[in-house]
Amino acid sequence: MALKMGSATRAKQSVSKDEAQQEGHDKEKRQLLLKRFEKVLQNTKGVKLGDEAVKRLLLENGTDDLSNRKSTTTNKKKRGRKLLVAAAVVPLLLLLALLLDVELSPSGVMKEFKETPCLVDNNAIVMEISRPLVECGACSNLRQVPVETNLTTKDFIEKYAYSGVPVLVKGATTTWSAMSVFSYQYFKELYQSRENALDDVEEDCQFFPYKTEFATLKEVFDMDEDRANLKQGQPNWYIGWSNCHPDTGAELRKHYSKPYFLPEDSETSVIDWMFMGGSGEGANLHLDYVQRPSWQAQISGRKSWALVPAPECESVCHSLNVTVEKGDIIVVDTNTWYHSTFVHPGEISITIGSEYD
Repeated sequence: MALKMGSATRAKQSVSKDEAQQEGHDKEKRQLLLKRFEKVLQNTKGVKLGDEAVKRLLLENGTDDLSNRKSTTTNKKKRGRKLLVAAAVVPLLLLLALLLDVELSPSGVMKEFKETPCLVDNNAIVMEISRPLVECGACSNLRQVPVETNLTTKDFIEKYAYSGVPVLVKGATTTWSAMSVFSYQYFKELYQSRENALDDVEEDCQFFPYKTEFATLKEVFDMDEDRANLKQGQPNWYIGWSNCHPDTGAELRKHYSKPYFLPEDSETSVIDWMFMGGSGEGANLHLDYVQRPSWQAQISGRKSWALVPAPECESVCHSLNVTVEKGDIIVVDTNTWYHSTFVHPGEISITIGSEYD
């Protein structure tokens, strides 16, 4: 009997130990999810939409366009999915609340939806909690972004191309005519002179107003000349957009080429990404949901990047900061590194970039 009691006691202790381990594991998961949620709040802070119809979607079950976010999916493909997204977000928020041991009622969820100024907040939550975990090995030994000059294709492939390790390549655009051609006025004339070029940005591509009041790229090119030229006393501005217009893309690519260090058989996306504006905060901390790593060339001005590891890597990886000077190219997997930017005083910052495989 004593032996049986001893076995039972050991079995009970074993169960208790398993329960304790499971509880610790669950706590760790909740903490990770909470970190992800906090990242989402940082991600969406300051982001706003020009299309007030998003509110009507949530308040009245309307069918207007969803917000833009940097993605390989175009706006047209998003149409017709609004109600599906709204229906999917509510249960996911409830699941998030349960995992975080937060008391949240359905009426509370709807209140949150109604008070949210745009769907970006809720979409970002869905994207964040559903993204795959990042492999932390690539960033575990990094203390700063590697800097290269005259980077060979062989070294690029071996060290950076698909490793998740970011790299700054100095003086990589010296042969590009874009360095002397690209400007606010150049982009304005280019888009205004091509039929449907501005409409395509609004309907098929993406526009990022950041902290400006602009709702479309057309509004950016209609701004007052003094403000466009960043005259002192004028409101600052910083915006971004992607180009899907074939004619416009062909013209842009007359002035730049695939970075010299990319493999010959490497293909870049047909979509160009442009970011432009004056001194101050650029993009807020965020993660992209594109398919491939990206490169971005600094055509004019200076811009600093803050790269932050994913929550699951914060215990082994470090946040990094790097300043990209005129003529430099930064290569970074923006799907795994949270990133924000800051434009330094002086010349207007203009960058152009694309994804590569």
